[in-house]
Amino acid sequence: MAIMITDECINCGACEPECPNTAIYEGGMEWTWGGGTSLQEMVLDDGTVVNADEAQEPVSDEFYYIVTGKCTECMGFHEEPQCAAVCPVDCCVDDPDHRESEEELLGKKAKMHGE
Repeated sequence: MAIMITDECINCGACEPECPNTAIYEGGMEWTWGGGTSLQEMVLDDGTVVNADEAQEPVSDEFYYIVTGKCTECMGFHEEPQCAAVCPVDCCVDDPDHRESEEELLGKKAKMHGE
């Protein structure tokens, strides 16, 4: 499953540089599918093709957030999600609405990083 940041976030920013997929963004900041990855384009679940450098709307305006589609729980990079490991208030938690198998997470990592 992906990781999410709860509304208990204190906006310290410790998590953002730890993400190997660049899936974590400051509240109010636009994000891209390609940022921190080798993606040139992203095919969404509905089949829509998006330029990976095209700016996307922020998921949260109030606190740091994780783009679910880019989160691999650090699978293939680290033993545990690094955002959760460094969060001083334990607000980086499993997202119960986005459960994925280890195989799915590793597939997502391979797609994003051209493996």
